[in-house]
Amino acid sequence: MKRLGYLWDSIVTFDNLLLAYRKARRGKRSRDEVALFALNLEKELFQIQEALLNQTYQPGTYRLFILYERKPRQISAAPFRDRVVHHALMNVVEPLLDKRFIADSYACRQGKGVHLAVQQYQQWAKRYAYTLKLDVARYFPSVDHAILKQQIAQHIKDPQVLWLFDTILDHSPPFPPAPLVYFPGDDLFTPVERRTGIPIGNLTSQFLANLYLDGLDHFIKQELRADAYLRYVDDAILLSNSKPQLHAWQQAITGYLERLRLRVHPAKANIFTVYEGVDVLGYRVFPGFRQLRNDNGHRFTRKLRGFARAYAQGRMDWEDFNPSVQSWIGHASHADTLGLRRRIFGTTVFKREGG
Repeated sequence: MKRLGYLWDSIVTFDNLLLAYRKARRGKRSRDEVALFALNLEKELFQIQEALLNQTYQPGTYRLFILYERKPRQISAAPFRDRVVHHALMNVVEPLLDKRFIADSYACRQGKGVHLAVQQYQQWAKRYAYTLKLDVARYFPSVDHAILKQQIAQHIKDPQVLWLFDTILDHSPPFPPAPLVYFPGDDLFTPVERRTGIPIGNLTSQFLANLYLDGLDHFIKQELRADAYLRYVDDAILLSNSKPQLHAWQQAITGYLERLRLRVHPAKANIFTVYEGVDVLGYRVFPGFRQLRNDNGHRFTRKLRGFARAYAQGRMDWEDFNPSVQSWIGHASHADTLGLRRRIFGTTVFKREGG
């Protein structure tokens, strides 16, 4: 595999930094830090450019918060200036490395996404009898920095680009403490000594999460010869007409993940028949039709009623929540949900108090 070089000059051009700024501000123009950055845009971009060229760039402090959606997740929001740097780096690096990923890796890639992944699974479900679902335990907090840096260096040879990736990784915020996990060859202190975790919410983390498991993807496709395999972040799905084949693949994948210092989630490694309906990225998918997962409809109903209360009290206007509503409708419309949508919207009234 040829290592990529001569990338740095493209990353630090003013035009690329300006493009990065425009991407970073999408949907966030009204935020104070974005507005302040825009007030002195040229000066801010030249300062970033100088810091990158001199390799004096240092990331700022992340804002950490917990997002509760099915389970709590620590989200790390980088300062706006750093998000500009992340976009500048990804503008150049991601398109080149994305070409090396397998076609059936669907997360955070242009032209891919949840709905295409579900569509591909459903096509396979018409040809195969059994499905193996695997989930990596605590994936983002468990990504090993030393292994990840080695992987990046296997693809890129620019020392300046490697320095920037190292700088971003070295400033990753810590995750909440978790039980120590030991792998073959570890001594008592190994899990404490190795730095782990990439922040959920970073543009660079989305890309690096794909890169970290790219070797696994090629192992499954080329060495295990699993034709019906797809991955979405840390969710892996394989199909076969042989249950013993799926059990053998599961064992081989578990062994490969140990080399990455990752574990299969013990409660989320299961084999199903395709005819019972398999939970695939928020849908219950059968060979001939799809349903929306029950908890998704319940969550949206609660959210919609909250919007209705806020609208009634004058705390929100329609344009404040309409994008969220339209997004859910779009997601739900990829399943057989016409009755569900009529029921939800037929029982929720938007009316101003006193109106």
